[in-house]
Amino acid sequence: MQIKHGPDWFRKILVLVERVIVLVLLVMMILVVVISTLELGWMLITQFFTGKGLPLDASELLNTFSFFLLILIGLELMETIKMYLDQNQVHVEVVFLVAMIAVARKVIVLDAEKYPPLAVFGIAAVIFALSVGYYLVKRTHHQKAREGSESEET
Repeated sequence: MQIKHGPDWFRKILVLVERVIVLVLLVMMILVVVISTLELGWMLITQFFTGKGLPLDASELLNTFSFFLLILIGLELMETIKMYLDQNQVHVEVVFLVAMIAVARKVIVLDAEKYPPLAVFGIAAVIFALSVGYYLVKRTHHQKAREGSESEET
């Protein structure tokens, strides 16, 4: 966060408070991801050793995959917080990836028969919008990198 007006001591306090909050968020996210991973592992171990075997029922398998994707979302959010801590900026690409994983998780466990067709079209529109947005962000980064390399050559 860049503050251009106000006393110097005030800016330092704001930067310090912001960094502390980001560090606390990172620690909490680490705890959530670690606990979720342990819970998933415990769930798989208990299913395997209680005689049920691995979850081969379609709904149980989808729930397990959903849990895996939920942990991946947590890891991506951790990465976003780390990047913000290191560079003081949120990378739009990572935010798009988190959103795409979250939507993919929803689509994987979605029972399309329970939702009206308009809701399914809405989810499709969100997927399309995220895909186009991610493509445009990547293309912009690629163009900037190309322009930067061309200016270095001259």
